[in-house]
Amino acid sequence: MRLRVVSARSEIPNLNPNEKMIHMAFRASNVDFLNLMQRCPRLRMIQVPPSYMRTMSDAIQVFMDMQGIELLQGDVWGHRKDLDEYFTVEDETLSEIRSMAATGASIDDVTTEMQKKARLGSDLIKYIAKTKVTA
Repeated sequence: MRLRVVSARSEIPNLNPNEKMIHMAFRASNVDFLNLMQRCPRLRMIQVPPSYMRTMSDAIQVFMDMQGIELLQGDVWGHRKDLDEYFTVEDETLSEIRSMAATGASIDDVTTEMQKKARLGSDLIKYIAKTKVTA
């Protein structure tokens, strides 16, 4: 699974329109989110750092919810944008999260266990556990 890391508003017009998962590494305004949704109509998930989440307007959160876009809180630890514009969650990690969820473990237990093994945010782990993400 790959998340496209967007580190500046100037990158939004150049994004691939088929992007489905994005991590916003800058403090985006409502206009930036609207431009992002317009540029990427297949968007299903946006992840923002916790400090940015607290300053986001309720209006844009409601609008994203109406569009079916999940807003997650989290970081992409250890990612270097100069090496790759995508943050990758390994297939082994994805299958481990899904298998733990399928065996009946609670989402909170899966999240706690996987945060120890993989440096992923709790919201991203919960998102993976409840969806059939393949990209």
